[in-house]
Amino acid sequence: MGRIGCQDRAPRGADPVGAGSGATGQQPADWRGPASGERRWLVRSSANAEPAMAPTPNSESKRNSWTGLLVWVVLALLLRWQVIEPRWIPSGSMLPTLQLQDRILVEKITPRLNRQRHKPIGLDQIVVFAVPPQLVEAGYDPNAALIKRVVGRPGDTIEVRGGELLRNNTPVAEDWKPAEMDYDQGPLTVPQGQYWVLGDNRNASLDSHVWGALPDERVIGTAVWRYWPLNRFGPIRFSHQDSEVLQIAAAIKSNE
Repeated sequence: MGRIGCQDRAPRGADPVGAGSGATGQQPADWRGPASGERRWLVRSSANAEPAMAPTPNSESKRNSWTGLLVWVVLALLLRWQVIEPRWIPSGSMLPTLQLQDRILVEKITPRLNRQRHKPIGLDQIVVFAVPPQLVEAGYDPNAALIKRVVGRPGDTIEVRGGELLRNNTPVAEDWKPAEMDYDQGPLTVPQGQYWVLGDNRNASLDSHVWGALPDERVIGTAVWRYWPLNRFGPIRFSHQDSEVLQIAAAIKSNE
């Protein structure tokens, strides 16, 4: 029978500790038979075994850093998709409330909760929404988003007459508008599950007076905070008119 690699037990009659017992052939005083010899032989073998490689401190810290980074990325994506997301204003349709290049935060939880509770969005809320089907059919970019103010909820009667907005036959106070509305419309009733939305810069806005009511399911979120520029940092509210904003609004209208 051939020899197998290395033995895992002491040969019969051999000194399990080592070759230090001399030539007499006598067993050492602590010899206790094969069973004891096997244990001492294994102890000696394990003592001479190569130790396992342990991770270095640098590799452990790098692994922790990557794990922490991954967690932050996942949390950021969840916030971006489900809770709040940054947007910027590319046009003057919401002047004077929102100006070109303003950076805002859009809160996305409230519209979903309202939808689940069959509760409409509040009047005067500024909403960001996916492009409505009417504009998509007309060739508008389906991946774009628009921002307008809710002026009519399901069941409301909306009318534009004499340069002002009426809701349920009552004039809506809007002293912050850059100019009086230069069109007449209605009266019309907002369908269930939809909203009437208008830009604050009423005469230079692609809104419900052009393409109709906004379906509730198109609403992405509500604009709640402006974080840039810093001199206008804070919650988004109605803005008062000033000469600079009026000039910008007039310029936008003249370029259409």
